[in-house]
Amino acid sequence: MTIEVKVPALPESVADAVVVSWHKKAGDSVRRDESLVDIETDKVVLEVPAPVDGVLLEVVEQEGANVVADQLLAKLEAGEVAAATEPTAAAADVVSTDSAESIITPSAKKMIIENNLDAALIQGSGKAGRVLKEDVQAFMQQQATQQTAVEKTAEKAVETQVPEKEILPVFGERIEKRVPMTRLRARIAERLVEAQHTAAILTTFNEVNMQPVMDLRKKYQQQFEKKYGIKLGFMSFFIKASIEALKRFPGVNASIDGNDVVYHGYFDIGVAVSSPRGLVVPIIRNADQMNLAEIEKAIADHVDAAQNNTLAIDDMIGGTFTLSNGGIFGSLLSTPILNPPQSGILGMHKIQSRPVVEGEAIVARPMMYLALSYDHRIIDGREAVQFLVTIKDVLEDPARMIIGV
Repeated sequence: MTIEVKVPALPESVADAVVVSWHKKAGDSVRRDESLVDIETDKVVLEVPAPVDGVLLEVVEQEGANVVADQLLAKLEAGEVAAATEPTAAAADVVSTDSAESIITPSAKKMIIENNLDAALIQGSGKAGRVLKEDVQAFMQQQATQQTAVEKTAEKAVETQVPEKEILPVFGERIEKRVPMTRLRARIAERLVEAQHTAAILTTFNEVNMQPVMDLRKKYQQQFEKKYGIKLGFMSFFIKASIEALKRFPGVNASIDGNDVVYHGYFDIGVAVSSPRGLVVPIIRNADQMNLAEIEKAIADHVDAAQNNTLAIDDMIGGTFTLSNGGIFGSLLSTPILNPPQSGILGMHKIQSRPVVEGEAIVARPMMYLALSYDHRIIDGREAVQFLVTIKDVLEDPARMIIGV
């Protein structure tokens, strides 16, 4: 019986997708739930599994093709698949690329293709010798180390053979490389332009003394990690402080829909995360109902999923407010841009020791600049300033989060 393999249902916010890579070719045997093809939307990379055991009869849409939900991707002939057998001695020296790739995870294969690596040289550490993404990264690191050693040896040889005054600079060619935008990068560009064109974006700034939070983390870090199995970071404090501010100024947690303002009675907080494909914003849902440990674990799960390209579409849909920490890259001050249809985004920055006045004394304190970009159509400047001051007050006196003042 012939089975059709189709593009899975896509959310309303996702119009189409692109076929990234096929893991099987026509004539290959496949097992149920084995990954057949990766398709990339403007949010995530989806793996399309085989619905049944059988043989792949035909690949309908080739790599690079644009597809929509429920579009035909391939055809399978359902049937039993013979169990794998050990190769004979005569065939031991002939191992096809396809059989080697069958024990490579999709994320590892993607890295191998992107970096033009030889899969046969990579030793797998997973179950049954399965090649994992970490194996590819370790292989690339090893190659880089070896290359550096070779270059240093070559440099020494040149220095030995040629007097320094005779070494002339070698200028490279004026090379240009044109590559198409990824789906994610194109979507990011589209949404940034949309935000600039549809919202009246303003940004207000403040700074916060991080000493109280740093002292609290230092005092309880070991107990916290021992009890919950995760480190106490800064982001959970900022999320809690933001939620307190959002409760006091609900307009910042609202969004515009046509001529209506939609006030959300829940707090789904987006956290901007860097991934190999670009910036993504997974959502921590009902963050107001979580404690610091639960928030830290949710952030860690999202970061891990982003790095391994395993974020689901549902992980990034919705959200009522976003936090973006450019400080981890060294940013001292920036103006974050809204994530439509949200009306506010908090920008965090590098913690830097600066002189501040306390009473009559000038002291050094670990300070961080905060930036709140907001949609002036529904948020007044007074509200935006007071919102940011609330976050500052809560962070400089974390006990406020407990007693609610």
